[in-house]
Amino acid sequence: MEAQLGALFTIPLLLLILIHCGEAQRVTSGSANERAALLDLRSSLGLRGKDWPIKTDMCRWTGVECDRNGRVVGLTISGLRRTRAGRKQPQFAVDSLANLTRLTRFNASGFYLPGSIPDWFGQRLVSLKLLDLRSASILGPIPSSISGLTRLRCLYLSGNDLSGGVPSSLGQLPELSVLDLSRNSLTGSIPSEFSSLGNLKILDLSSNFLSGQIPPGLGNLSKLQNLSLSDNSLTVSIPVQLSELSQLVGLNLSKNFLSGSLPLELKRLRNLTSIDVGINSLEGPLPEGLFSSFSQLQIVVLSGNKLDGSLPGIFWSIPNLRFLDVSSNNFTGDLPSLASNVSFSNTVFNLSNNLLYGNLSSLGKFRFIDLSGNYFQGVVSESGGNVSVAKNCLQSQRNQRKLEDCSLFYTQRGLTFDNFGDQDSGSKNRLTFILVGVFGGVGFIVILALVLVLFLKWKNKGVANQRGGSNSGPVQEVNPSLPKEPIYLTGLGELFTYEQIVLFTHDFSEANLIKHGHSGDLFQGFLEGGIPVVIKRVDLGSQKSDSYMMELDFFRKVSHTRLVPLLGHCLEHETKKFLVYKYMPNGDLANSLHRVVSSGKDGLQSLDWITRLKIAIGAAEFLAHLHHECSPPLVHRDVQASSILLDDKFEVRLGSLSEAQAQEGDANQNVITRFLRKPQSSEQGLFAPPLATCAHDVYCFGKVLLELVTGKLDISKVDDATTREWLEHTLRYVSIYDKELINKIVDPSLIVDEDLLEEVWAMAIVARTCLNPKPSKRPHMKHILRALENPLKVVRVESSSSARLRTTSSRLSWSMAFLGSWRHSSSENIRENISSLKQSGRVGSQSSTGGNNEHSSSNKRSSSEIFPEPVEGQDLERQSEH
Repeated sequence: MEAQLGALFTIPLLLLILIHCGEAQRVTSGSANERAALLDLRSSLGLRGKDWPIKTDMCRWTGVECDRNGRVVGLTISGLRRTRAGRKQPQFAVDSLANLTRLTRFNASGFYLPGSIPDWFGQRLVSLKLLDLRSASILGPIPSSISGLTRLRCLYLSGNDLSGGVPSSLGQLPELSVLDLSRNSLTGSIPSEFSSLGNLKILDLSSNFLSGQIPPGLGNLSKLQNLSLSDNSLTVSIPVQLSELSQLVGLNLSKNFLSGSLPLELKRLRNLTSIDVGINSLEGPLPEGLFSSFSQLQIVVLSGNKLDGSLPGIFWSIPNLRFLDVSSNNFTGDLPSLASNVSFSNTVFNLSNNLLYGNLSSLGKFRFIDLSGNYFQGVVSESGGNVSVAKNCLQSQRNQRKLEDCSLFYTQRGLTFDNFGDQDSGSKNRLTFILVGVFGGVGFIVILALVLVLFLKWKNKGVANQRGGSNSGPVQEVNPSLPKEPIYLTGLGELFTYEQIVLFTHDFSEANLIKHGHSGDLFQGFLEGGIPVVIKRVDLGSQKSDSYMMELDFFRKVSHTRLVPLLGHCLEHETKKFLVYKYMPNGDLANSLHRVVSSGKDGLQSLDWITRLKIAIGAAEFLAHLHHECSPPLVHRDVQASSILLDDKFEVRLGSLSEAQAQEGDANQNVITRFLRKPQSSEQGLFAPPLATCAHDVYCFGKVLLELVTGKLDISKVDDATTREWLEHTLRYVSIYDKELINKIVDPSLIVDEDLLEEVWAMAIVARTCLNPKPSKRPHMKHILRALENPLKVVRVESSSSARLRTTSSRLSWSMAFLGSWRHSSSENIRENISSLKQSGRVGSQSSTGGNNEHSSSNKRSSSEIFPEPVEGQDLERQSEH
């Protein structure tokens, strides 16, 4: 009996054990497959075994997140490091992800994944809720198959090199909450299908090449909180339908070609804290009552448009306003009364370059206010903050407008001008003119009499000499050997005769020919006394027959120690002109980088790294002088290794100046230049003429820097398909996150230790930034110079810079570290004040989604400094889940 009862209890127990073991077997089987997939991923990406050790539970690996059943649901490779072998061959090799069937989050932001997004992403990773591939160097188009990720809530693809159009299929993602495609090279229009994204809260398409109009259907996105379409080529007017976005907090439409006026209907956006529509073609007055309902508004940017009329007085009573920029418009009229007891101690105002007038007798306390470039008159009272009032009509202030300009402005409008406080200036001026006329006439008569007396004396002396008077000397004859022009002209050296040029070059013998240059033939010559020179012969029958005139004009205007010395010229020949330069013993960089020598085992001698860095700094010094110290800025237009000449101490002297000219248009590129830009990976076509912009010089200089790093010659000489392909391949190994990658492309003949390798790495990073396909995103030459002078600061800025740099793109953070003082102009003061506001947490918010990813919106006009950053993706995902 007891045995039977024991059996009754034993059988169910065994059944429970078998069932549990079966479930465990199934779980173990699924986990085993995922573990194998992760190990394959570790191999294909070259991840370190230290982060994913094979003998440890995979759920404990860095960046791996499992559910309670031990299945992988989250994977973050952002911030992980590769092995040495993995760094040599980085690629978008993530096929093993297809086996992680329960994966809901994949974060590879800032992790170098050169290649394109595979089509199978949208077919196999169907459980994904978050896909973060920011700043991962991804190329090619966005696959339309991503529409298969129907559970996706956050899609981050910003800061890459994505091209092609924005897939309309993205509008088929019903749960999408964040869509960030900013800072790429996307073209075409914004898909109207986006109006179906009913759960979208953040839409950022800024810093691309999108065109066409803003789809009115975006007004259907009732949950949208941040909309950024800045820095594109969008046209037509701002759709009235955007006023339906009742949840909108941030609106950024700046740096486009939007026209028309600001719709009055936008006043419905009562939750708006930031609006930026600067740098467009908006016109007309601001609609009355537009800003009266924006009680939460902190940032308003209307600058760089054609808006007119008076400024609304409501601007001075918005309680949370921290930044107002209405500069460079046509606003006119008086300012509202700013009583001295009104405090704007936390607010920055920029009202510069408008048509505002009237008195400034009572200013409040401002953190900063820029009133320059207007027509204010009277006396400025003491203010409790920083005030800029240059170029107005104010009394007792320096750098004001001329009296004539101010009088004309007030007269045309039927207004009274105080004549800078001198009410009797009109009668005094008339008296001054009379006195000047009287004394001027008397003075002229006296001078005329003196000239007549001197002329008569000279004439009598000449007659006496001809008669051979006893006190006269021999008759002086004109020396026929003296040139008709002065021997030296300012900046142009000595005037040589054609016979001398023939003598210097041994009648232009082939033995003296150095090379056939694109602007003339170069010959070596020797002056009297055996002084070596280089003589350029310009044939007037060639296509660039006027190049010598451009070059002479350049030498008249520019003097710099880094400029190749012009010793003289000869222009007397009818069909040929000659320029004589100082001889450079070490030739040019193209010939000196790898010099063939008679001694040595291999007969090849390469420049050491110290010399290469010295050459880069020297060239940058001269280009910085042209770009930033000449007015207007001058562009070299022919920056390449053969233009960089080297003296006996390898000091740089820039040559090839026949293409140099003043920069075309505005230094910041006008809207026409931006409209004509093309989203291509190189600076210009093979047969296009050199661009007369400083950004073009920067691009060419970037190729020179890569030549110094890689030892590859002729990269800066041409810009054909082969060169572009080489650049695309080489730049894959230049990463701010991984120093070891540089070993893949560094010149094999260059012997450097660990410290010097950091300098090589830094120069490569600077070169990559110079080669940005968008001209407006390339650094200024003065910042490039500072970076090359302090290369270690470029690569170590991540650990030593302030938190402000953390909001900057890693590809641009080095240039931010070398910005000069911002305190010498009102516009720069504004940027500094806004930056400090953001640091104090009073304006905007910032995101930091893990890893080494650093990003911001476009740096073209510092929009990221005045527009709140999106909230963190993971936080938003959690909000969406509730």
